[in-house]
Amino acid sequence: MTTPPHYSCALAPTADVVDMARLAERLGYRRVWLFDSPALHGDLWVALARIASGTDRIGLATGVAVPDLRHPMVTASAIGSVHELAPDRLIVAVGTGYTARHALGHQPVPWADTVRYVRRVRALLNGEVVEIDGRPCQMMHLPGFAPPRPMEVPLWVAASGSKGLAAARELDAPGVVMTSVPVDGNHGWAQCAVLRFGTVLRPGEDHTSRRVIEAAGPGYAAIVHAVWQKAGAAVDALPGGKAWRTSFEAERPERELHLIAHQGHLSRLTERDRDVVTAAGPAILEPGWSGDAASIAARFEQAGATGVTEVVYVPAGPDISGELRAFAQAARS
Repeated sequence: MTTPPHYSCALAPTADVVDMARLAERLGYRRVWLFDSPALHGDLWVALARIASGTDRIGLATGVAVPDLRHPMVTASAIGSVHELAPDRLIVAVGTGYTARHALGHQPVPWADTVRYVRRVRALLNGEVVEIDGRPCQMMHLPGFAPPRPMEVPLWVAASGSKGLAAARELDAPGVVMTSVPVDGNHGWAQCAVLRFGTVLRPGEDHTSRRVIEAAGPGYAAIVHAVWQKAGAAVDALPGGKAWRTSFEAERPERELHLIAHQGHLSRLTERDRDVVTAAGPAILEPGWSGDAASIAARFEQAGATGVTEVVYVPAGPDISGELRAFAQAARS
């Protein structure tokens, strides 16, 4: 019999993130994963430290940490600080930073650089000397200033796509994070987490319900953002896409559009995005896991059959606590 995946959640670093993490802990969530997009949210590591101090047992994870935003030593030191507050509760997943980097006007970090970054952080956590920017670096912390080395904090890889999977294999990562359920269960990792947005539908609700639009809409809007980011006018093929693009591109000079392209990413609908989400009709329920509690439970079973060990739910909208409660109930059913 297939073992159902654990259920975890991914949150933006916000002022109330500790309260949401405490609720997740009470509801049986395995881990809290935090986004790393400095142009859109608060600081990842500050929020993780706050949660580490404000909870008792729930796991902590970066979802996902982005190379190039911080020197490898800064990341290693931050890992040490959180690990010290919450021993054996932290895993650090690293990715190329699609949203975080685009929000700064840059392309995601190349995979070769991401691999190099992870290796350097791992070596620093092991207490090794690492050459960075042409000079040797090492964690030199005396006792009491950081945990002793080596620090056994798992470093995972956000490995959606063939290049990401190849990088995870090259690094011999202990776990991977994906954005969709793998079609083939032979993905090769003992630990495989999948990020899923959406909402649990209540009796009588459908895509026209205001609550559903606010909760499922950010996930659909993120797809609109990604289509525009990749191919510009291709977004016109989506329902309401041309009107959305015309309005969006009129807001700022072309060179500044990245400053507004990903606002509300997987969290809240902007007024601009609400129109394109409403125009999509029932399509807003298709990309993520939106459905009644029984359908969510069935998807857990299906994910477990493909080797997924952890489903990371991304709640959105104005009632994060309500979304967390509904998803946990569905996951346990």
